[in-house]
Amino acid sequence: MMGHDFRWPQSQAEIERIHRERKRLAVERALQSPFWQRRMPPLDLERVHEADVWRRIPVLTKEVLREIPPARFHDEFCIAPRTKAVEYWRSGGATGRPLFYPRSAEDMAHNIIVFERAFALVGATADDCAHVSFPLGVHPVAHLYARAAINLGIGTIWCGAGTNTPSETQLELIDQLKPTVWLGMASYGLHLANVAEVKGYDLARSTVKKLIVAAEPLSPVKREKLERAWGAQVYDHFGMTEAALVAGETIAHDGMRAFTDLWYLEVLDERGEPVAPGDVGSLVVTALWSNTMTPFLRWSSGDLVSLSPASGGKGPWSVFPVMRHARRTVGFFKVRGVNINHAELEDAMFRDPDVVDFRAEVYNAGGNDVLHLYVETRTGGAGSIAAMMRQTFQVAPEVTLLARGTLAREFEANVKAPRFVDKRG
Repeated sequence: MMGHDFRWPQSQAEIERIHRERKRLAVERALQSPFWQRRMPPLDLERVHEADVWRRIPVLTKEVLREIPPARFHDEFCIAPRTKAVEYWRSGGATGRPLFYPRSAEDMAHNIIVFERAFALVGATADDCAHVSFPLGVHPVAHLYARAAINLGIGTIWCGAGTNTPSETQLELIDQLKPTVWLGMASYGLHLANVAEVKGYDLARSTVKKLIVAAEPLSPVKREKLERAWGAQVYDHFGMTEAALVAGETIAHDGMRAFTDLWYLEVLDERGEPVAPGDVGSLVVTALWSNTMTPFLRWSSGDLVSLSPASGGKGPWSVFPVMRHARRTVGFFKVRGVNINHAELEDAMFRDPDVVDFRAEVYNAGGNDVLHLYVETRTGGAGSIAAMMRQTFQVAPEVTLLARGTLAREFEANVKAPRFVDKRG
């Protein structure tokens, strides 16, 4: 990696210059799209980098994009012919029907840089070997981490999630091939730890010393549980299909550094106004470089974050601001008038060291909402789960104990863990 060009900006002034130049180009490219031609108000392109002009551009949401019929998406939204697409990326679909975005060779030249930076952030070198457990398929994240690692001379084990390579096989590969870095969703990391525990394999004694997790919010409770099970340090990364990797945690564990030279980031309140630095608001992202196919201007990612000014420190990333991911704006049950955030429920369950895994379902019975928890525990008992739920969420759940490994078998058949299911229709 010595001498590799990560395109680190040298100063905040350089980042501001990039914003002035690239925001205008992003708008000019967007105006080639029939979609944006209909939506864009008259703008003074000479002043579009200025905040009051920029905020006249309407925020773009996935709900608005879904109004375009899939067969018309390329012609309506994209700005280059299909022959320029070198790959397609599938959106996660966490907020509804997934969409598929074309990427050009020029886009990919910019996008791969952020994944190369991801390894630099955690101090990975060509002496490392990376075991990639993100889902392989039209989801781009696994491919991008692996290709970036190869560019840096890092060894790669392309496993994918359990739907690609069975979890027991992945544990065998970790034991045999001795990777030093594991990459995947935090939920799958916990799943692998559960499988390892059942098999009598101590992951904490493996060669893996760094875990890079992304694609879902990481709470302090989930981080601690992962680090304890793997005996490794966890590094949180944050991105989205509409952009790429947007921010990553550094070896100093001082928050995620947001790559503001590649993305123009806004954090807005409910009125669409900027929040104060460090306050939590809705994240809005504009691609400054990788926009030759899909003009994502002021994209509302569906995430609540805070963004604090650069705090210095060591490393070429010290010029970047610090992002903290609070949670997604979707992801909760409303049960008998009580809002139960999925992440808060997950934290509450995993604080109990006896809980191995769980699934939460909500259904309607006789006109009443019912929260049903399916739980695997180490002791085989329900302990104080019901009492904890009444105290924490003021909801009395039904609790069903499952045999160890039941949820693991369900997990293997899914790209993402079906931990929260609303069956009310």
